[in-house]
Amino acid sequence: MTRNPSYWLMKSEPDVFSIQDLKACHVTGWDGVRNYQARNYLRDGLKVGDGVLFYNSNTHLSGISGLAEVVKGGYPDDTAFDPKDVHYDPKSRTDHPIWYRVDVKFVRAFRSVIPIQTLRKTPGLKNMVLFRNARLSVQPVTKREWEIILRLAEKAQNPTVQKPRSPQ
Repeated sequence: MTRNPSYWLMKSEPDVFSIQDLKACHVTGWDGVRNYQARNYLRDGLKVGDGVLFYNSNTHLSGISGLAEVVKGGYPDDTAFDPKDVHYDPKSRTDHPIWYRVDVKFVRAFRSVIPIQTLRKTPGLKNMVLFRNARLSVQPVTKREWEIILRLAEKAQNPTVQKPRSPQ
């Protein structure tokens, strides 16, 4: 039995890790998340085949910059075990991990970022978790929201060329 994919939005600061970085490495572990609600999504929610909206945060142009796909479901985030890593957490142990990660692969970068201002004004998106819990770095997206955002991305990829009016 195949399951229908779920959809997610995952935030990253582009100067730390961008959609272009994901494109270059193709697959990466989404590590360093240190929020319990986001951790629960990584551990229990994200599954292989789920779609991911790659969101640029804390930048002059915050918004969705591309798509990724989950290729490995939740497993312990080993950065929490390494005292030399910036994401180290002495309470997380290999025999009792606290933090989790998933692996995602690059699907595509959008020609231009879909800015948060556009998302806010788009009908059908007003109830996104993004607007209710903006600090959450991993969050669910409904199928309808996913489809609306893909249409926005297509519009940005293939803008309608207006034909000049013929003289009358």
